[in-house]
Amino acid sequence: MNIYKCLNDITKYIDDNLEEEIDYEILSKFLGVNTYTMQRLFTMIAGISLSEYIRKRRLSTAGFDLYENNLKIIDIAIKYNYDNATSFSRAFEKFHGIKPSKLNKKTKLKNFPRIIFDEKINITCELEYEIVELDELNLYGLGTKTSNAKIGHDAPIFFQKMSAKYLNKYGEIKYGMITYDIKREESQKYYCLYEQEIKEFEHIIISNSKWLKFKINSQNPKDIQEISHKFYEKFLPSCRFNLKELPELEYYHDNVTDFLVAIY
Repeated sequence: MNIYKCLNDITKYIDDNLEEEIDYEILSKFLGVNTYTMQRLFTMIAGISLSEYIRKRRLSTAGFDLYENNLKIIDIAIKYNYDNATSFSRAFEKFHGIKPSKLNKKTKLKNFPRIIFDEKINITCELEYEIVELDELNLYGLGTKTSNAKIGHDAPIFFQKMSAKYLNKYGEIKYGMITYDIKREESQKYYCLYEQEIKEFEHIIISNSKWLKFKINSQNPKDIQEISHKFYEKFLPSCRFNLKELPELEYYHDNVTDFLVAIY
């Protein structure tokens, strides 16, 4: 399977159906994975979440429609799946920098083109992994808000702050955890977690599951981030694992890191 051809099929389908409700189940079939895995793959490879990509393509096309055709704003709003003219106008102004009611032939509009992937890219990646089954985890810790773009910066800084503040009191941090906002398809929070019960911290329960485990002979943030990028950009596209809607874990022990991703 050529992952980039499949992604091109997805972006073509989206362009062909911008005026319709786009079913993620249909998009996931192009890749042969579940919808959650499809969303994560698209986000990591394209560098933009699927929902944001669809939104920008619709607003680009809506701008062209308003510019070229004498249509009412409410008609354009309904055409591109907005509930009302107000929400459409707000999104349009945020994207194009002008209210749709102020549009004229001299207005400069933004265009967000369809993403077309290079199908000639050859994916070669050797990553050793194990499939392990872990019992339910009861962990305690604190988190910081982040995003896909900022997590590489936010996570190490938060880890250092937590370690400096609580090392003498609670010992070494045992887990790092990344939670995801499914609707926004974004990294939501990065947590530093301990195995012992700490009443002043948030109690995190992670259900038992199978996990892909990648051993990293380091606890350096750059090494961990490198494996994470390789996993999403090279390993996952070339296999058929379906991701489970559980947080991503980093288990710190014996000067190594286990990078853990839940699967079905």
